[in-house]
Amino acid sequence: MTTAELPRDLIDEAELSAIADGRHGAPHAVLGQHAVDATEQTIRIRARRPLAHRVFAVLTDGTRVELEHLAHGIWSGTHKHGFSAYHLETQYNSGIVDVADDPYRFLPSIGETDLYLFGEGRHEQLWQAFGANVREHQGVRGTSFVVWAPHAQAVRVTGSFNQWDGARHAMRRLNAQGVWELFIPDVAEHQTYKFQIQTASGEWIDKADPMAKHAERPPHTASVVPANSTHVWGDGEWMRARAARDPHNSPMSVYELHAMSWRPGLSYRQLADELIPYLKQMNFTHVEFMPLAEHPFGGSWGYQVSGYFAPTSRMGSPDDLRYLIDQLHQAGIGVLMDWVPGHFPKDAFALGRFDGQPLYEHPDPRLGEQQDWGTYIFDYGNSQVRNFLVANALYWLEEFHVDGLRVDAVASMIYRDYSREEWLPNVDGGREYYEAIDFLKEVNATAYKRNPGIVMIAEESTSFDGVTRPTDHGGLGFGLKWNMGWMNDNLRYFEKDPIYRQYHHGELTFSFVYAWSEQFILPISHDEVVHGKGSMFTKMPGDDWQKAANMRLFYSYQWSHPGKPLLFMGQEIGQPQEWNEAHGIDWWLLENPTFSGIQKYVAALNELYVAHPAMWKLDNDPSGLQWVTGEDAGNSILAYIRHDGAGDQILCVHNFANSVHESYRIGLPEGEWEEILNSDDLAFGGSGVTNPELRVQAEGAHGFPQSVDLRMPPLGATFLRRKR
Repeated sequence: MTTAELPRDLIDEAELSAIADGRHGAPHAVLGQHAVDATEQTIRIRARRPLAHRVFAVLTDGTRVELEHLAHGIWSGTHKHGFSAYHLETQYNSGIVDVADDPYRFLPSIGETDLYLFGEGRHEQLWQAFGANVREHQGVRGTSFVVWAPHAQAVRVTGSFNQWDGARHAMRRLNAQGVWELFIPDVAEHQTYKFQIQTASGEWIDKADPMAKHAERPPHTASVVPANSTHVWGDGEWMRARAARDPHNSPMSVYELHAMSWRPGLSYRQLADELIPYLKQMNFTHVEFMPLAEHPFGGSWGYQVSGYFAPTSRMGSPDDLRYLIDQLHQAGIGVLMDWVPGHFPKDAFALGRFDGQPLYEHPDPRLGEQQDWGTYIFDYGNSQVRNFLVANALYWLEEFHVDGLRVDAVASMIYRDYSREEWLPNVDGGREYYEAIDFLKEVNATAYKRNPGIVMIAEESTSFDGVTRPTDHGGLGFGLKWNMGWMNDNLRYFEKDPIYRQYHHGELTFSFVYAWSEQFILPISHDEVVHGKGSMFTKMPGDDWQKAANMRLFYSYQWSHPGKPLLFMGQEIGQPQEWNEAHGIDWWLLENPTFSGIQKYVAALNELYVAHPAMWKLDNDPSGLQWVTGEDAGNSILAYIRHDGAGDQILCVHNFANSVHESYRIGLPEGEWEEILNSDDLAFGGSGVTNPELRVQAEGAHGFPQSVDLRMPPLGATFLRRKR
């Protein structure tokens, strides 16, 4: 059969119209190349080229196949050279000639295994298959676009590479689960794009890519085709040591910060230059970043995420963030990051009602909306949604070498009635959200399995049982939990005038009743120093000297109490102004010895903490603490010994009263002892009531065979070390 004898292309005009408009759910079934006969030698090529004068398909052997116009800008032609790569040459009446590869000649750029794993909700590296990924496909460099939109009638890619004309790049639906795909040749990194989705009602909506790995800087909302990372990691030694370390029983002194306001205006790389020397000066072991995923509203501090896989562009590129984390690791500093799988904002360009209907959020507003925050809640019972979130946790741990994730607002996830008047009971009539609980177990177990040495941390404000118990023992599987009870009790205690503290001694000691019920972090976080709560400095009673002394005393108690201490930026210098993300820390305060003294003391506490395993090695074991006196309410004195189980012992004595004890008898285990830190030292702005020399006496006290008379400073703490 000659070309002239081939049958005309009789494709239905309605289908051609749908192809031309970009509202066809299977454009590859029409466009591209298709066999005309069983031999697969005679091939028909169709292309969408509106307003063209002539269109040619140029095969790899140089054969030029002229296409004829069918209707609505769709062109068609045949040849007898079998399936072949080709490009399209389009001539316009203006004289312009456009030469481009044809996106519709390519096989799917996502594999069957990827589709199967996503269908099962078990694709642990989902970011490598979904979203926009620059890659070589069938020998051609371009970008693969893959998105999940099961309720959509049609999906298009619109972007800077097609003049935001999405009809030029309609996607194909690959399966019943609603995965859509298109490989677009020659689309390179840094190009901006969105998905145009035709909803079930026929409306077109523009959406940012849920799995974009780069996004425009807000207030712009487009996704950005990501550059393949060129960062060469230099933290191999850190990563090897991390894999062999138990983070739950290792030193962890955490400095929490909001990256955009620590010193406003810094990029990720500039932050590395300034933050790392400061953390080294302050002797913190870890830094915890408030959420770094992209978010539209800066006032949310990152807790209303629109781009779960996109580091915020406010401070640079994804590789710039990799550089920051790499440099922190090379300096010996661990990196924690806040992660927000509990809710997401309702911004029209983002996840909410993604394909015109509830998709990422639960469809029932009694489960799918967080009324207090004006946000949506993920549908944890949906396998694909759960897969999205599990993969996102792994993405930050594996692609950015983050050492741990602090999971925000866990209580809001595990209880169906959290902060709501109308709620939907579970199948047993209870308030527990079983699907969310199962999700948390899955993400924790998977994260620990794939990344030895990391830590998963729960911000969980209730007494839910087993938050840090392993999943195979019925727990949620977190490694650490924020001790909100400790924080609330002790802040309430410290706000009292010291003359009344003797009547509230139980508030101070109550945390020891449950100190080992979970594995704890002791937080003084951003939430305690915003929205009218005041700063740590203003919470303290008395004049400025007493406020500063109270702060040094509070931190002494925090650092010596079983658990990992965490302090929010600005509180290490005693900043009186509560935090506001619109401006940075009041660093000028360090010109005042009151505040520089607090800073020096926090650095000294951290130095003592890291140097002595007694302060952290048995944090999660009751044998790591031995009481000396916990009942001296009349003097507001608290004393205990921290042990490491191998001979290191630190006696921690705290005087919560505003009076000096020139000779306070305290019992000691056998051996020689020396004072190694005193919060009232003149170097820290104190009054100088210290113990440069100790005279240990054979007279027993507090059940110990010997004792010492200590000079106990007002609103002060002293730390004694047993000499080896």
